Amino acid sequence: MNNITPRVFIAATRQNDGKTTTSLGLLYALLEHYPKVGYIKPVGQRFVQIAESKIDEDTVLMDSVFSLNCPLIDMNPIAVEPDFTRKYLQASNREALVKRIEKAFDRVAWEKDFVLCEGSGHAGVGSVFDLSNAQVARTLGAKVVIVSRGGIGKPIDEVALNQALFEKEGVEIIGVIINKVIPEKVEYVADFARRGLKRKGLELLGVIPHERILTRPTLNLVREELGATPLNRSKRMHHFVDDVVVGAMGVQNATRFFAPGVLLITPGDREDLILAVAASQSKCQGSSLAGIVLTGNLMPGAGVMALIESLPFPVLLAREDSYQVASKVHDLTVKTGPADTEKIKVIRDLIAKHVDLPKILSGIF
Repeated sequence: MNNITPRVFIAATRQNDGKTTTSLGLLYALLEHYPKVGYIKPVGQRFVQIAESKIDEDTVLMDSVFSLNCPLIDMNPIAVEPDFTRKYLQASNREALVKRIEKAFDRVAWEKDFVLCEGSGHAGVGSVFDLSNAQVARTLGAKVVIVSRGGIGKPIDEVALNQALFEKEGVEIIGVIINKVIPEKVEYVADFARRGLKRKGLELLGVIPHERILTRPTLNLVREELGATPLNRSKRMHHFVDDVVVGAMGVQNATRFFAPGVLLITPGDREDLILAVAASQSKCQGSSLAGIVLTGNLMPGAGVMALIESLPFPVLLAREDSYQVASKVHDLTVKTGPADTEKIKVIRDLIAKHVDLPKILSGIF
Protein backbone atom coordinates (compact mmCIF):
# COMPACT_ATOMS: atom_id res chain seq x y z
CA MET A 1 0.00 0.00 0.00
CA ASN A 2 1.04 3.62 -0.63
CA ASN A 3 3.03 4.79 2.40
CA ILE A 4 4.34 8.01 0.86
CA THR A 5 1.37 10.33 0.34
CA PRO A 6 0.69 12.38 3.52
CA ARG A 7 -2.62 11.59 5.20
CA VAL A 8 -4.70 12.29 8.30
CA PHE A 9 -7.58 10.33 9.84
CA ILE A 10 -10.54 12.28 11.27
CA ALA A 11 -12.34 10.44 14.09
CA ALA A 12 -14.92 11.51 16.65
CA THR A 13 -15.95 10.63 20.19
CA ARG A 14 -19.58 10.00 19.18
CA GLN A 15 -21.91 10.16 16.20
CA ASN A 16 -22.97 13.65 15.12
CA ASP A 17 -20.10 15.40 16.89
CA GLY A 18 -19.15 17.22 13.67
CA LYS A 19 -16.68 14.84 12.05
CA THR A 20 -17.99 15.37 8.53
CA THR A 21 -18.31 19.12 9.08
CA THR A 22 -14.67 19.21 10.19
CA SER A 23 -13.57 17.04 7.27
CA LEU A 24 -15.36 19.30 4.80
CA GLY A 25 -13.78 22.43 6.23
CA LEU A 26 -10.34 20.81 6.43
CA LEU A 27 -10.50 19.80 2.77
CA TYR A 28 -11.01 23.46 1.88
CA ALA A 29 -8.10 24.43 4.13
CA LEU A 30 -5.82 21.70 2.75
CA LEU A 31 -6.44 22.86 -0.82
CA GLU A 32 -4.76 26.14 0.18
CA HIS A 33 -1.56 24.13 0.77
CA TYR A 34 -1.82 21.20 -1.64
CA PRO A 35 -2.97 21.43 -5.28
CA LYS A 36 -4.45 17.92 -5.30
CA VAL A 37 -6.19 16.51 -2.24
CA GLY A 38 -7.90 13.11 -2.08
CA TYR A 39 -10.62 11.84 0.24
CA ILE A 40 -11.59 8.40 1.51
CA LYS A 41 -14.16 7.12 3.98
CA PRO A 42 -13.10 3.48 4.22
CA VAL A 43 -16.19 2.29 6.11
CA GLY A 44 -19.55 4.01 5.62
CA GLN A 45 -22.82 3.34 7.42
CA ARG A 46 -25.30 5.84 5.96
CA PHE A 47 -25.41 5.32 2.23
CA VAL A 48 -27.32 6.20 -0.92
CA GLN A 49 -27.72 4.15 -4.07
CA ILE A 50 -25.50 5.43 -6.89
CA ALA A 51 -25.92 3.36 -10.05
CA GLU A 52 -25.28 -0.20 -8.86
CA SER A 53 -23.25 0.75 -5.79
CA LYS A 54 -24.14 1.82 -2.27
CA ILE A 55 -22.04 4.87 -1.40
CA ASP A 56 -21.79 6.63 1.94
CA GLU A 57 -23.64 9.95 1.84
CA ASP A 58 -20.63 11.87 3.21
CA THR A 59 -18.54 10.60 0.30
CA VAL A 60 -21.19 11.83 -2.14
CA LEU A 61 -21.11 15.22 -0.40
CA MET A 62 -17.32 15.55 -0.64
CA ASP A 63 -17.26 14.54 -4.28
CA SER A 64 -20.09 16.94 -5.14
CA VAL A 65 -18.36 19.88 -3.43
CA PHE A 66 -14.77 19.24 -4.52
CA SER A 67 -15.05 17.22 -7.78
CA LEU A 68 -12.40 14.81 -6.53
CA ASN A 69 -11.91 12.99 -9.84
CA CYS A 70 -11.94 9.53 -8.31
CA PRO A 71 -14.50 6.69 -8.52
CA LEU A 72 -16.95 6.88 -5.61
CA ILE A 73 -16.51 3.17 -4.91
CA ASP A 74 -12.82 3.82 -4.14
CA MET A 75 -13.61 6.73 -1.83
CA ASN A 76 -15.99 4.46 0.09
CA PRO A 77 -14.86 0.86 -0.44
CA ILE A 78 -17.01 -0.67 2.33
CA ALA A 79 -20.69 0.14 2.86
CA VAL A 80 -22.15 -1.47 5.97
CA GLU A 81 -25.54 -2.68 4.76
CA PRO A 82 -28.14 -4.05 7.21
CA ASP A 83 -26.96 -7.66 6.84
CA PHE A 84 -23.23 -6.86 6.61
CA THR A 85 -22.40 -7.71 10.24
CA ARG A 86 -24.41 -10.92 10.25
CA LYS A 87 -22.68 -12.16 7.09
CA TYR A 88 -19.27 -11.27 8.52
CA LEU A 89 -19.89 -13.13 11.77
CA GLN A 90 -21.00 -16.19 9.83
CA ALA A 91 -17.93 -16.21 7.60
CA SER A 92 -15.17 -13.81 8.63
CA ASN A 93 -13.26 -12.28 5.73
CA ARG A 94 -11.21 -9.56 7.41
CA GLU A 95 -8.17 -10.02 5.18
CA ALA A 96 -10.28 -9.44 2.06
CA LEU A 97 -11.80 -6.29 3.58
CA VAL A 98 -8.38 -4.94 4.57
CA LYS A 99 -7.05 -5.51 1.05
CA ARG A 100 -10.09 -3.74 -0.37
CA ILE A 101 -9.36 -0.70 1.82
CA GLU A 102 -5.66 -0.72 0.94
CA LYS A 103 -6.28 -0.95 -2.81
CA ALA A 104 -8.95 1.75 -2.62
CA PHE A 105 -6.54 4.04 -0.76
CA ASP A 106 -3.88 3.49 -3.42
CA ARG A 107 -6.32 4.58 -6.12
CA VAL A 108 -7.53 7.56 -4.10
CA ALA A 109 -3.94 8.65 -3.41
CA TRP A 110 -2.80 8.27 -7.03
CA GLU A 111 -1.14 11.56 -8.10
CA LYS A 112 -2.49 13.31 -4.97
CA ASP A 113 -0.47 15.53 -2.65
CA PHE A 114 -2.50 14.71 0.46
CA VAL A 115 -5.37 12.40 1.48
CA LEU A 116 -7.97 13.12 4.14
CA CYS A 117 -9.43 9.94 5.67
CA GLU A 118 -12.75 10.15 7.48
CA GLY A 119 -13.78 7.60 10.08
CA SER A 120 -17.30 6.46 10.90
CA GLY A 121 -17.67 7.42 14.56
CA HIS A 122 -15.68 6.77 17.72
CA ALA A 123 -12.54 4.63 17.87
CA GLY A 124 -14.45 1.42 18.53
CA VAL A 125 -17.07 1.65 15.78
CA GLY A 126 -16.65 -1.34 13.47
CA SER A 127 -15.09 -3.59 16.11
CA VAL A 128 -17.80 -6.18 15.57
CA PHE A 129 -16.39 -6.92 12.13
CA ASP A 130 -12.75 -6.36 13.13
CA LEU A 131 -12.46 -2.99 11.41
CA SER A 132 -12.79 -0.45 14.19
CA ASN A 133 -11.77 3.09 13.38
CA ALA A 134 -8.60 2.51 15.35
CA GLN A 135 -7.80 -0.59 13.27
CA VAL A 136 -8.60 1.21 10.00
CA ALA A 137 -6.37 4.15 10.95
CA ARG A 138 -3.55 1.67 11.68
CA THR A 139 -4.15 -0.07 8.34
CA LEU A 140 -3.87 3.27 6.54
CA GLY A 141 -0.79 4.29 8.51
CA ALA A 142 -2.55 7.54 9.45
CA LYS A 143 -2.26 9.75 12.48
CA VAL A 144 -5.57 10.85 14.02
CA VAL A 145 -7.44 14.03 14.83
CA ILE A 146 -10.34 13.48 17.26
CA VAL A 147 -13.44 15.68 17.11
CA SER A 148 -15.51 16.01 20.28
CA ARG A 149 -18.52 18.09 21.23
CA GLY A 150 -18.82 21.09 23.56
CA GLY A 151 -17.94 21.53 27.20
CA ILE A 152 -14.78 20.60 29.09
CA GLY A 153 -15.22 17.55 31.35
CA LYS A 154 -17.38 15.34 29.15
CA PRO A 155 -15.38 15.74 25.93
CA ILE A 156 -12.08 15.10 27.72
CA ASP A 157 -13.53 11.99 29.39
CA GLU A 158 -14.71 10.72 25.99
CA VAL A 159 -11.43 11.60 24.30
CA ALA A 160 -9.59 9.58 26.97
CA LEU A 161 -11.66 6.48 26.13
CA ASN A 162 -10.89 6.87 22.43
CA GLN A 163 -7.24 7.61 23.16
CA ALA A 164 -6.90 4.27 24.93
CA LEU A 165 -8.12 2.29 21.93
CA PHE A 166 -6.07 4.22 19.37
CA GLU A 167 -2.95 3.77 21.49
CA LYS A 168 -3.72 0.05 21.87
CA GLU A 169 -3.57 -0.18 18.07
CA GLY A 170 -0.36 1.86 17.96
CA VAL A 171 -2.03 4.87 16.31
CA GLU A 172 -0.72 8.33 17.16
CA ILE A 173 -3.19 11.11 17.98
CA ILE A 174 -2.19 14.55 16.67
CA GLY A 175 -4.73 16.36 18.81
CA VAL A 176 -8.34 17.25 19.50
CA ILE A 177 -10.91 19.65 18.00
CA ILE A 178 -13.84 20.62 20.22
CA ASN A 179 -16.96 21.43 18.22
CA LYS A 180 -20.39 23.04 18.82
CA VAL A 181 -19.31 25.29 21.67
CA ILE A 182 -21.58 28.13 22.83
CA PRO A 183 -20.02 31.18 21.12
CA GLU A 184 -19.75 33.21 24.35
CA LYS A 185 -17.78 30.37 25.98
CA VAL A 186 -15.22 29.67 23.25
CA GLU A 187 -12.28 31.32 25.02
CA TYR A 188 -13.23 29.81 28.39
CA VAL A 189 -13.56 26.31 26.94
CA ALA A 190 -10.32 26.70 24.97
CA ASP A 191 -8.39 27.67 28.08
CA PHE A 192 -9.53 24.83 30.31
CA ALA A 193 -9.78 22.18 27.60
CA ARG A 194 -6.17 22.90 26.65
CA ARG A 195 -5.14 22.36 30.27
CA GLY A 196 -7.15 19.14 30.58
CA LEU A 197 -5.92 17.68 27.29
CA LYS A 198 -2.31 18.54 28.11
CA ARG A 199 -2.60 16.31 31.17
CA LYS A 200 -3.48 13.48 28.75
CA GLY A 201 -0.52 14.31 26.51
CA LEU A 202 -2.79 15.75 23.81
CA GLU A 203 -2.88 19.05 21.90
CA LEU A 204 -5.94 21.25 21.48
CA LEU A 205 -6.19 21.98 17.75
CA GLY A 206 -9.25 24.20 17.77
CA VAL A 207 -12.53 25.17 19.39
CA ILE A 208 -15.40 25.69 16.94
CA PRO A 209 -18.39 27.79 18.00
CA HIS A 210 -21.91 26.49 17.43
CA GLU A 211 -23.62 28.00 14.39
CA ARG A 212 -27.38 27.54 14.44
CA ILE A 213 -27.62 27.35 10.66
CA LEU A 214 -25.74 24.03 10.72
CA THR A 215 -28.46 22.37 12.83
CA ARG A 216 -31.44 23.80 10.94
CA PRO A 217 -33.09 21.27 8.62
CA THR A 218 -34.33 22.12 5.16
CA LEU A 219 -37.80 21.25 3.96
CA ASN A 220 -36.23 18.69 1.65
CA LEU A 221 -34.56 16.95 4.60
CA VAL A 222 -37.89 16.92 6.46
CA ARG A 223 -39.56 15.43 3.39
CA GLU A 224 -36.93 12.68 3.15
CA GLU A 225 -37.13 11.84 6.86
CA LEU A 226 -40.92 11.59 6.82
CA GLY A 227 -41.20 9.95 3.41
CA ALA A 228 -43.74 12.71 2.75
CA THR A 229 -45.40 13.57 -0.54
CA PRO A 230 -45.21 17.16 -1.88
CA LEU A 231 -48.67 18.60 -2.59
CA ASN A 232 -47.42 21.60 -4.58
CA ARG A 233 -44.44 22.57 -6.72
CA SER A 234 -42.76 25.07 -4.43
CA LYS A 235 -39.19 26.04 -5.29
CA ARG A 236 -38.37 26.54 -1.61
CA MET A 237 -37.56 22.94 -0.66
CA HIS A 238 -34.05 24.02 0.34
CA HIS A 239 -35.25 26.77 2.68
CA PHE A 240 -34.50 26.31 6.38
CA VAL A 241 -36.87 25.48 9.22
CA ASP A 242 -36.31 27.82 12.20
CA ASP A 243 -39.12 26.62 14.42
CA VAL A 244 -41.88 23.99 14.56
CA VAL A 245 -45.50 24.57 15.57
CA VAL A 246 -48.11 21.84 15.97
CA GLY A 247 -51.50 23.16 14.89
CA ALA A 248 -53.58 21.56 17.64
CA MET A 249 -55.35 24.76 18.69
CA GLY A 250 -58.09 26.96 17.29
CA VAL A 251 -57.42 29.30 14.39
CA GLN A 252 -57.41 32.48 16.51
CA ASN A 253 -54.69 31.07 18.78
CA ALA A 254 -52.71 29.50 15.94
CA THR A 255 -52.33 32.62 13.81
CA ARG A 256 -49.94 34.24 16.29
CA PHE A 257 -47.47 31.47 15.48
CA PHE A 258 -47.56 32.10 11.72
CA ALA A 259 -44.07 33.58 11.40
CA PRO A 260 -41.23 33.38 8.85
CA GLY A 261 -39.28 30.14 9.11
CA VAL A 262 -42.01 28.24 10.99
CA LEU A 263 -42.95 24.70 9.94
CA LEU A 264 -46.62 24.10 10.72
CA ILE A 265 -47.62 20.50 11.49
CA THR A 266 -51.34 19.84 11.45
CA PRO A 267 -53.82 17.13 10.49
CA GLY A 268 -54.77 17.19 6.83
CA ASP A 269 -58.44 17.77 7.64
CA ARG A 270 -57.74 21.06 9.47
CA GLU A 271 -58.82 23.07 6.45
CA ASP A 272 -59.55 26.08 8.68
CA LEU A 273 -55.85 26.35 9.55
CA ILE A 274 -54.77 25.98 5.94
CA LEU A 275 -57.17 28.76 4.91
CA ALA A 276 -55.88 30.95 7.75
CA VAL A 277 -52.28 30.40 6.61
CA ALA A 278 -53.21 31.33 3.05
CA ALA A 279 -54.93 34.50 4.27
CA SER A 280 -51.90 35.50 6.36
CA GLN A 281 -49.59 34.79 3.42
CA SER A 282 -51.23 37.54 1.37
CA LYS A 283 -50.25 40.08 4.06
CA CYS A 284 -46.67 39.00 4.76
CA GLN A 285 -44.97 40.85 1.86
CA GLY A 286 -42.33 38.30 0.92
CA SER A 287 -41.79 36.55 4.25
CA SER A 288 -43.75 33.41 4.97
CA LEU A 289 -43.86 30.11 6.76
CA ALA A 290 -41.12 27.62 5.95
CA GLY A 291 -43.83 25.12 5.06
CA ILE A 292 -46.70 22.91 6.20
CA VAL A 293 -46.80 19.19 6.94
CA LEU A 294 -50.30 17.71 6.76
CA THR A 295 -50.50 14.56 8.87
CA GLY A 296 -52.55 11.39 9.10
CA ASN A 297 -52.46 10.93 5.32
CA LEU A 298 -55.59 13.11 5.26
CA MET A 299 -56.08 14.98 1.98
CA PRO A 300 -57.96 18.31 2.07
CA GLY A 301 -60.91 18.89 -0.23
CA ALA A 302 -60.55 19.95 -3.85
CA GLY A 303 -61.02 23.66 -3.14
CA VAL A 304 -58.31 23.73 -0.47
CA MET A 305 -56.02 21.62 -2.66
CA ALA A 306 -56.28 24.25 -5.40
CA LEU A 307 -55.25 26.86 -2.81
CA ILE A 308 -52.33 24.71 -1.63
CA GLU A 309 -51.00 24.50 -5.17
CA SER A 310 -50.77 28.30 -5.28
CA LEU A 311 -48.84 28.67 -2.01
CA PRO A 312 -45.16 29.69 -2.41
CA PHE A 313 -43.84 27.41 0.34
CA PRO A 314 -43.87 23.57 0.36
CA VAL A 315 -46.87 21.68 1.63
CA LEU A 316 -46.18 18.01 2.41
CA LEU A 317 -48.45 15.08 3.17
CA ALA A 318 -47.23 12.57 5.79
CA ARG A 319 -48.72 9.23 6.84
CA GLU A 320 -48.04 9.49 10.57
CA ASP A 321 -50.12 11.48 13.04
CA SER A 322 -49.06 14.93 14.22
CA TYR A 323 -47.31 13.67 17.36
CA GLN A 324 -45.20 11.16 15.43
CA VAL A 325 -44.32 13.72 12.77
CA ALA A 326 -43.34 16.35 15.35
CA SER A 327 -41.19 13.79 17.19
CA LYS A 328 -39.38 12.80 14.00
CA VAL A 329 -38.71 16.41 13.04
CA HIS A 330 -37.50 17.19 16.57
CA ASP A 331 -35.11 14.22 16.57
CA LEU A 332 -33.94 14.78 13.01
CA THR A 333 -30.20 14.43 12.48
CA VAL A 334 -29.29 17.38 10.30
CA LYS A 335 -26.61 16.49 7.77
CA THR A 336 -25.08 18.91 5.31
CA GLY A 337 -25.97 18.05 1.72
CA PRO A 338 -24.43 19.05 -1.63
CA ALA A 339 -27.20 21.62 -2.22
CA ASP A 340 -26.62 23.37 1.15
CA THR A 341 -24.31 26.02 -0.30
CA GLU A 342 -24.94 28.51 2.50
CA LYS A 343 -24.03 25.92 5.16
CA ILE A 344 -20.93 24.82 3.23
CA LYS A 345 -19.64 28.39 3.12
CA VAL A 346 -20.18 28.74 6.88
CA ILE A 347 -18.31 25.46 7.50
CA ARG A 348 -15.39 26.55 5.33
CA ASP A 349 -15.05 29.84 7.20
CA LEU A 350 -15.44 28.23 10.66
CA ILE A 351 -12.64 25.73 10.12
CA ALA A 352 -10.37 28.32 8.51
CA LYS A 353 -10.82 30.65 11.49
CA HIS A 354 -10.93 28.27 14.45
CA VAL A 355 -8.78 25.22 13.60
CA ASP A 356 -4.98 25.33 13.63
CA LEU A 357 -4.13 23.57 10.35
CA PRO A 358 -0.39 24.30 10.58
CA LYS A 359 -0.34 22.49 13.94
CA ILE A 360 -2.10 19.50 12.35
CA LEU A 361 0.36 19.41 9.47
CA SER A 362 3.37 19.72 11.81
CA GLY A 363 1.98 16.74 13.77
CA ILE A 364 1.88 14.63 10.61
CA PHE A 365 5.44 15.22 9.42
